[in-house]
Amino acid sequence: MSAKKVVAPKFEIAFFLPKYWLTWLSILILYSISWLPYKIQQYIGKLLGKLLKVVAKKRYHIAKRNIELCFPDLSAQEQAAMLKANLDNAGMAILETGMGWWWPAWRVDRHAEFEGYEHIEAILAKGKGVLAYAIHNMSLEFASRILGHQYPSVVFYRKHNNRLMEYMQYYGRNRANKYMINKRNVRGLIHALDDGELCIYLPDQDYGRALSEFTPFFAVPEVATTKGSLLFAKQANCETIFLVSIRTDKGYKIIALPGLENFPSGDDKDDVTRINQMIEKMVMIAPEQYLWMHKRFKTRPNADDPSLYD
Repeated sequence: MSAKKVVAPKFEIAFFLPKYWLTWLSILILYSISWLPYKIQQYIGKLLGKLLKVVAKKRYHIAKRNIELCFPDLSAQEQAAMLKANLDNAGMAILETGMGWWWPAWRVDRHAEFEGYEHIEAILAKGKGVLAYAIHNMSLEFASRILGHQYPSVVFYRKHNNRLMEYMQYYGRNRANKYMINKRNVRGLIHALDDGELCIYLPDQDYGRALSEFTPFFAVPEVATTKGSLLFAKQANCETIFLVSIRTDKGYKIIALPGLENFPSGDDKDDVTRINQMIEKMVMIAPEQYLWMHKRFKTRPNADDPSLYD
């Protein structure tokens, strides 16, 4: 079988029009910074994190609220420390986009480490696809490039609204992946798994009420948790693993963890609950590096329930 791939965008003469000049400036700055020594980029990343507190106030308050909801047993000082570290990581994530898109292979390898790849190899050796459940850690963009050096993967792809950024994003990410498919192309990902590919799926965000079960996540008892992760595991010729990427003192590490036993079990609520429990374990490897700026608890169990973000 084959999956319908995202078509590579073409360079347009229109990219030279004034409406794209600010985009070009942003790209030039990010590209230039990407060639600086890594230690200097870390320093710039922390400065960007401080800036985000000012220019991205909405995201800052979402992260603050998520940390309060998930870690009520932490003191106010401990929560504040995690939030500050999270902003530092968010600032660095901006620069990691440039690193992932433009760093040469030798520089990626110098800062990369992979643990647990044997779990992927064991599944591929059976002639099956590998469905890797990953999480939205801040270093995900660069981690995808690292993973592509080990074994290029198939991923869902969302086009950028800015056509010039879409051009840059596609070719930047295409360096890491075997190919990409539209984020709504469910059948395409199933076909890729049936073809024995390594496919990445991120089940740790709020995708709405449809096809969700309400299960615990950290200290929040009822959280909309997608059943989409089960759809692929049920229908494709595949086995599952879990993937987490973290920033370390030396660089970056991807950790592959074995999948769940008796999965899928036939009990959807229990299965997505177990996925959430694994996500919690992966988050806790480096909780300050997780994407807390997403409204993970936006969908309430009852439509009339008050928002947790008001």
